[in-house]
Amino acid sequence: MTAPPALTGSITDEAIERLRARIGVAEPHPRPPHYRRPNEDTFRIVAESYGDDNPLWSDPDHATASRWRGPIAPPAMVGGDTLVGEDEVTSLDESTKALLKGDPLRGVHAFYAASAREWWSPLRAGRRVFRRNALVGVLDKASEFADRAVHEWTAQVFRDDEHVLATQYRNMVRTERSKARARAERRAVTLAAWDPAALAEIDAAYAAECPRGAEPRFWEDVEEGDELPSLVKGPLTVTDMVCWHVGMGMGLYGVAPLRLGWRNRQRIPKFYGPDALGVPDVQQRVHWDVEAARAAGNPTTFDYGRMRETWLIHLCTDWMGDDAWLWKLDCELRRFNYVGDVTWMGGRVVRKYLADGDRPAVDLDLWGRNQRDEVTAPGSATVLLPSRAHGEVRLPEPPAGRGASLQATLDAIAERFDRG
Repeated sequence: MTAPPALTGSITDEAIERLRARIGVAEPHPRPPHYRRPNEDTFRIVAESYGDDNPLWSDPDHATASRWRGPIAPPAMVGGDTLVGEDEVTSLDESTKALLKGDPLRGVHAFYAASAREWWSPLRAGRRVFRRNALVGVLDKASEFADRAVHEWTAQVFRDDEHVLATQYRNMVRTERSKARARAERRAVTLAAWDPAALAEIDAAYAAECPRGAEPRFWEDVEEGDELPSLVKGPLTVTDMVCWHVGMGMGLYGVAPLRLGWRNRQRIPKFYGPDALGVPDVQQRVHWDVEAARAAGNPTTFDYGRMRETWLIHLCTDWMGDDAWLWKLDCELRRFNYVGDVTWMGGRVVRKYLADGDRPAVDLDLWGRNQRDEVTAPGSATVLLPSRAHGEVRLPEPPAGRGASLQATLDAIAERFDRG
């Protein structure tokens, strides 16, 4: 089977149909997992990378007293692009290679716009994790920004030896470059500066934070309109991003040091460019190298969108307590979070109900708001809570059932996207 010639620069019906032909077709992930068999130390290191010190993740004495009867992975662990999951699909036949070859929307601008997660079972220490990766939705939408936009939703689904665990979605929005540029507006950004009094207020906020922990938050005690206690994140430093990478790894591009870095440069030379001393370095350094960030048109270095996603997860898990279950979370990434910025994570209960008829649940509106009073990361979540009347949390069912394969789970997810 010969792949058709690539289409360039514009969104066409033909290109969209070529993309849709790939829905549900699993392919190997471009990077191996950062953690092949995560344990309690892994759980702790990942949680600490986004500022979470909940002992539920890594303290056996504390966690054994919870509904889970032992440590479980923080929700951010199962997903995160390259954190966990050995590929179930490791090679492709020639027909599938041809189907997946190239980008039908080559030359059409792409930006990472939103992320979503669902969790169905806890990950325990010492388990091998497996994953499948596929395109699951191609949505043709009108866009105020560029007339026509395509939302490409990809999914990774994860299992251990016993259970389907979770899924992670990524939305890449594709817009035609010329139209997007014509409507883009450059926005002046005033970088943050903090005096001792302002820093003292932030320190006081940190001092007041702690996970709810072993005290159950019962469904009956929650009311619509309740505000979640806010979390403060920042002022953001490059050190925060270094600590992020310690737990989360270096991501999709396989950034590595020294000989391993040289080897990676042979693999993807276009990802490297000379620094101020003429030394080849990764494009990803815009997150920690001020000169590189400014050369890319930004006033200074900035965070990763995934950081704010994990901050929203942290907000939820601190509020809900050890015996609850974070079922769903999504967020949009609307603005950069620059070094020096403070983000206040907040939320509100907007719905209280019985999910699936018998699971006490609440829906939350979530947000990350910076010191400029800009919401940089709006989101939402669904949390299952213990109940005096209904008992302890019952885990939600995956889309294709608890005993289904990862491919059946991907197919069920794709069907949900197709239904809109």
